[in-house]
Amino acid sequence: PCSVSAAFWDHLRRLGLQDFPCGLGSWNKSCFNAHRSPRQGQPGLGPNPARQEEALLLDEESPEVLMELLSDRHSPWALPPGCSPQDQHLREMAVLAPELVHGSNLFQVFRSLRITGKGVEEVDKGLLQFQQLEELILSANQISRITSANLPRTLKVLELCCNAVGDLQDLCTQPPPELQHLGLGYNRLCGPLQDKYLTVDFWPNLVSLDLSFNNFTDLLGLVSQLSSLQKLRILVLEGNPLALIPTYRGFLVDSLPKLSILDDIHVGPDERHQFHGLARQPELIRSEARVVVSVGEIKGVPDPSTYQQLEVGSEAPVITYSYCVTYEF
Repeated sequence: PCSVSAAFWDHLRRLGLQDFPCGLGSWNKSCFNAHRSPRQGQPGLGPNPARQEEALLLDEESPEVLMELLSDRHSPWALPPGCSPQDQHLREMAVLAPELVHGSNLFQVFRSLRITGKGVEEVDKGLLQFQQLEELILSANQISRITSANLPRTLKVLELCCNAVGDLQDLCTQPPPELQHLGLGYNRLCGPLQDKYLTVDFWPNLVSLDLSFNNFTDLLGLVSQLSSLQKLRILVLEGNPLALIPTYRGFLVDSLPKLSILDDIHVGPDERHQFHGLARQPELIRSEARVVVSVGEIKGVPDPSTYQQLEVGSEAPVITYSYCVTYEF
């Protein structure tokens, strides 16, 4: 299976951080040698510093010229359209300070890592090399399970939207203690088995939680777990079956008094006043919804009216048709 590390290195090779005009080479070597050690005079140059500088920079490019090759959209070394600001920043750094993106130094540069739509299936331990990483975005991949031991402890944002996550047990074994945002929208989470992993015991500093478009059905059970998250201010639950309950929003607003935003809608004082006391009336939470289906036009079904009416007393065979319509939710 494709791992996060494999996708990272594959993307890095495409950026060409060690190739012209990036990296350290004959096109800029003397410029960085000057910072490492004093220039020594060369035979035949004499004491003239200007002549020495001119000789050292012969056939080299200035940082300004190299940067222009990156920024000019007509340049063959320009980044293709759609590349992230992070990609641009890395290439600029590879021109201005190539030693920072060489070898193990590279991992210290990253505060944010975004790998989306790369078919990643495995979150491997290679991520532990990113010792300064605070934001990890792995949306639109094929991740089904995450081992928390492979996540940097410095993480504050973990986004796993649009994957195949169906179980939080491995993620909650040793989760990053400072995590503030957890994005699990558009996955395969079901309650009540997963509800128990959404408590302060696992996420003591969680401020924002996205559980949208999963398969949570038990509103009372989920709220009882979420109520322990004292720092939670932003919650997204739309797209789950429990959001069909008529009193869904009012019950959440009254049950979680510290919420500021629910389903991307600000929770104001008027709304809190309107739903005050609803949390103490669980009998109003009915785990059912009524769906009215109107059948419009049906194609491919014989119309009985086109057949001639049988005469009274006729012994001709009678053909009957019956149809079954199935609705899948």
